[in-house]
Amino acid sequence: ASALRQGSREELAAEFADVLAWLATIANVAGIDLGQAISDKYGSGCPGCGRLVCSCPMQEKP
Repeated sequence: ASALRQGSREELAAEFADVLAWLATIANVAGIDLGQAISDKYGSGCPGCGRLVCSCPMQEKP
């Protein structure tokens, strides 16, 4: 958490990599295909506006 507040880009990148690794592990333990779940939700674009690059106003982002 402190890396988010005051870390370098390298420290931030390492923190995000750690979070992604934990998410993938938890999904695996729960029997969820994370790649499929992401594809199901975002494969056709943003669930709000439907575009591949979200163009929703910031306050309406899904």
